[in-house]
Amino acid sequence: MEVPLDTSLNFHHLRYFWVVAREGSVTAAALKLRVTQPTVSEQLSALEATLGESLFRREGKRLVLTEVGRTVLRFAEEIFALGTDLVDTVRGRATSRPARLVVGLSDGMPKSVAYRILEPALGYRIVVLEDDPPRLLDQLAAHALDVVLTEEPPSSSASVFPHLLGECGVGVFGTAKLARKVRQGWPGSLEGAPLLLPAPGSLSRRDIDQWLEARKLAPRVVGEIEDPALVTVFAQEGAGLFAAPDAIAIDGLLRAGTLTGLRARFYAVTVSRKIVHPAVQLIAGTAREVLRGRSPR
Repeated sequence: MEVPLDTSLNFHHLRYFWVVAREGSVTAAALKLRVTQPTVSEQLSALEATLGESLFRREGKRLVLTEVGRTVLRFAEEIFALGTDLVDTVRGRATSRPARLVVGLSDGMPKSVAYRILEPALGYRIVVLEDDPPRLLDQLAAHALDVVLTEEPPSSSASVFPHLLGECGVGVFGTAKLARKVRQGWPGSLEGAPLLLPAPGSLSRRDIDQWLEARKLAPRVVGEIEDPALVTVFAQEGAGLFAAPDAIAIDGLLRAGTLTGLRARFYAVTVSRKIVHPAVQLIAGTAREVLRGRSPR
């Protein structure tokens, strides 16, 4: 006979889990808590039994949070931070902890763009979690995130709502040597030029492929890289040119030309039709100016 799960949460167990996750091991947590290692292990096991899920997996000598463990940690951080605020408020001390903003960041979104969009909200305590869009949208729908920043809106069947933050053109960037060479005779000079492309299947890859095909251009593809931060490093080392939103300057790289007609769009996705969180309202109110290459007022 199946035994029903205990749905009551023991916050003592949760605190032990929280310390283990922050310290990185049962041994370190035991020292921090001034208890024995078996005691910590027992408390972890009790919490996992209550939740019906494993919270850690072992990789060699390290404990690594599972996907469920990462979700539980986010809740634990908020619970114990609120507990501290509660005590401070009752004792008459003003809390210095800024309001919290939990952001899901699409793994295909350029990090420089994400930073500039989030910069106006740095007065908040920002937590950024990066993942693929479908998983982020699932977490958003479960209210584990406040907002998802993405370059591609969710399908109309999703139970979340996209808000267009703004858009900008798409440029091709490279080292000074490569950029200056390709500027001459643009865009025909892309024929045979070394090019770093996004991973196949992404929206930006489809747009670039169609742009090149319409102009019958065949650059020399030297890499297909999913992570925008990594492709930037490849370009900075001179491996090739790459396409990126032209609103943000990139250290050490010059613009070789513009992919005329292509637009990069960025969205804030929330669980409501109207943006409610004040930090999301703030970034939505300044993003359009940022994406035009201007500083927010």
